[in-house]
Amino acid sequence: MTKVTGDWLTQRGTQSVLTMLEEAGHQAYAVGGCVRNAVLGEPVGDVDISTSARPEQVVDLAKAARLKPVPTGIDHGTITVVVDGEGYEVTSFRADVETDGRRAVVRFSDDIHEDAIRRDFTMNALYADRHGTIVDPLGGLPDLLNRHLRFIEDAEQRIREDYLRVLRYFRFFAWYADPNDGMDPEALAAIAITLDGLDTLSRERVGSELLKLLSAADPLMSVSVMAQTGVLAQLLPGAQVRAFGPLLHHEEALALQVKPIRRLLALGHIDGSSLRLSKGQQREIALLQRLISGTENPAEMAHLHGASTARDVVVLRAALLEMPLIVPDDTELKHAEDAKFPVQAQDLMPEFSGPALGAVLKRLQRRWIASNFAMSKTDLLDSRYEP
Repeated sequence: MTKVTGDWLTQRGTQSVLTMLEEAGHQAYAVGGCVRNAVLGEPVGDVDISTSARPEQVVDLAKAARLKPVPTGIDHGTITVVVDGEGYEVTSFRADVETDGRRAVVRFSDDIHEDAIRRDFTMNALYADRHGTIVDPLGGLPDLLNRHLRFIEDAEQRIREDYLRVLRYFRFFAWYADPNDGMDPEALAAIAITLDGLDTLSRERVGSELLKLLSAADPLMSVSVMAQTGVLAQLLPGAQVRAFGPLLHHEEALALQVKPIRRLLALGHIDGSSLRLSKGQQREIALLQRLISGTENPAEMAHLHGASTARDVVVLRAALLEMPLIVPDDTELKHAEDAKFPVQAQDLMPEFSGPALGAVLKRLQRRWIASNFAMSKTDLLDSRYEP
């Protein structure tokens, strides 16, 4: 009998919800990612709960226990139960009645096996009761322990139920699988014959999954196989993987923190708006793309945009332009980032105003940066007439 434990399981919220359901005579289990990660010793995020209770019963039980039920997805069997300000998604056992590759029509079930079989991968079809005892309806635990990523039953059928599972396959492989064992042949065959279904996915879902994939420590194999199977071209026409491996190498050389946006740009020119990324992410992409093709040196970029941005551009230029990586000096970048331009607009007024004032300020700032931030305010003002 395999058991899991951890703060995520013993905390008041998890125990309250599971106990509430069990004491009313229902089956209730933590399910999916929390169990998977606990088995692997990985950090656990959200705790999702699966139960034989119907949504209306969950609502009534939560109210009776003085907990707050929120019908976040009641038509699909999900009630969020809030305990101490934290939400727990409680979903009734379900079986698919009809799917169209994006969403499913479901019926509720009393059978945990039916609930498990509609999930995507065997390693995600693991349940744990409130004592931490694992329930494994489909025999997925050995796959998880061996870090073997496998679709449940027929891979093609699982994909046609939700085409996002193609991206999830590559994401989960990067995060949880053993790359030395390679990818499951049945999964790759199914992916190859379902490529057209990727066009039905919303760009928001595609963008979100790509960033999750690129957040893995080493997504090189996943991204490379996505290119080989045609998935990458289907999702990002024109994308290339040539620079991706060198970028990961350069990141390691500089001990850079993982940044999915940086890695996304290594695939080529990316339109953040087409992936429905956030406004902040779109601005970051636009800035990095401009700087990659620009002439600013690392110190100048660090001063104007921050040392972190300067490092990103250095590794992206080296990878995309196939240039040697020139490792920037962290002390110099920090000095550049912290340097304060000594001239202000009022120092040039009323002698200059309007567009002329802005032009002089920019010219003096460039001169100051070129001096490695050494020119004094007096020296700069004395040179205000110089071209």
